[in-house]
Amino acid sequence: MKISGSSKFIAEIIGTMVLVLMGCGGAVIAGADGTTGVGLLGISFAFGLSVVAMAYAIGHISGCHINPAISIAMVIAGRMKASEAAAYIAAQIIGALLGAGLLYLIASGKAEYAGGLGQNGYGDFSPQKYNLTSGFVAEVIFTFIFLLVILGSTSSKNINGGFAGLSIGLSLVLIHIVGIPITGVSVNPARSIGPAVFIGGNALQQVWLFIVAPIAGAILAALVWNTLIEKREKITN
Repeated sequence: MKISGSSKFIAEIIGTMVLVLMGCGGAVIAGADGTTGVGLLGISFAFGLSVVAMAYAIGHISGCHINPAISIAMVIAGRMKASEAAAYIAAQIIGALLGAGLLYLIASGKAEYAGGLGQNGYGDFSPQKYNLTSGFVAEVIFTFIFLLVILGSTSSKNINGGFAGLSIGLSLVLIHIVGIPITGVSVNPARSIGPAVFIGGNALQQVWLFIVAPIAGAILAALVWNTLIEKREKITN
């Protein structure tokens, strides 16, 4: 049965909303200060489990990209038309804004709420004060790794494709375990845009890095995959 474009659009909105609400919510509501609450490992699993849950909820509808970097990589890899990717990206940004808005509405109900939404940052706004260079390199390489897992897990040649959601979600957990101290981890422009719009200020000024670096990492992964690992016939745009 053919799935309509509107169904895919709505699925991507919902999926990205859940990722931002539950992933960033893991940091803002449940994460506390790293010594109480779920801590770094719990926050990492909040992001990864959000992807696993949505992969099995909407993966059969839209493929569960819920990340502009993934949609762009799929175009480069020849698995998606550019016009469809543009609609996906619009849906993902809308979903991220909804997720961040809901998180703010919930979190701000606590008297001691400090005003954060799990936004990404570098320099003085990095969790452990990593500079711009460290943040940029980390986001490019982590996204590159993440996309290689996605491209491999969803390949038509992968006989274990039914476990794609699990492998992708667990790879995101791994990336967060290492990357949270550096930038808070983006590897997803929509995930960064949503909180930055609500927080404003420095979060919004620095969001460019969390758009540019993940996209660069995703493009690099798609090119490496196409030229060195698994050549594919391109979809005509």
